[in-house]
Amino acid sequence: MRVDENLRLDEQLLLFMEQLEALEEKRQRLNSLIEEGWFSIAKARYSMGNKQVSALQYASEMQPLVHVETSLLEGGTAEFKCERSENKAEEQKTKTIEDIGAKETGLRRRVHTKQKEVKEGEQETDEVKTKTDSPTPEHRDPLKWFGILVPQNLKQAQSAFKEVITLSVEIASLQSTILATRKEMQVQMKEKQERTEKAQVEVKEE
Repeated sequence: MRVDENLRLDEQLLLFMEQLEALEEKRQRLNSLIEEGWFSIAKARYSMGNKQVSALQYASEMQPLVHVETSLLEGGTAEFKCERSENKAEEQKTKTIEDIGAKETGLRRRVHTKQKEVKEGEQETDEVKTKTDSPTPEHRDPLKWFGILVPQNLKQAQSAFKEVITLSVEIASLQSTILATRKEMQVQMKEKQERTEKAQVEVKEE
């Protein structure tokens, strides 16, 4: 029994150390990306001018392109997921194009039908145009705030900070897992200590 307990504690300790090592690596990568992103912005300001890369170029209306979803797993561990709106918008755009093709085919088949059906077809076409006029990821891309032809440094900064968001979510999930692992280890060690003390008392009584 004691051998199994010790083995289980050793395995838990090894897992805990591996998680800490992974957390340290992710944190170092996070700091490196943040430095890289700000350095790229500094180079973009140098090439474009300070006034061309500043808060003055921000859009009057902003929409978040990234959402963080939180879920609670068994054992009280929190899991964080990064959901990018631009991916959803791209899927919606593809779906809209498919709908346009299907509706255009339907309209061609009804060329010689009654006037009522023609009006209905025109209404459907108007609805399709309304969908295609909706904002696309290209129009919401923050890089467009600074002009159409932006320097490569600004694109590199955006790429770095995008990865920073993803890493931040991974770090938050890993930290929650580490806390759960440490709590489980503390419980096992406490139970082991109580059994050891109890065994020592029984030996003294004998």
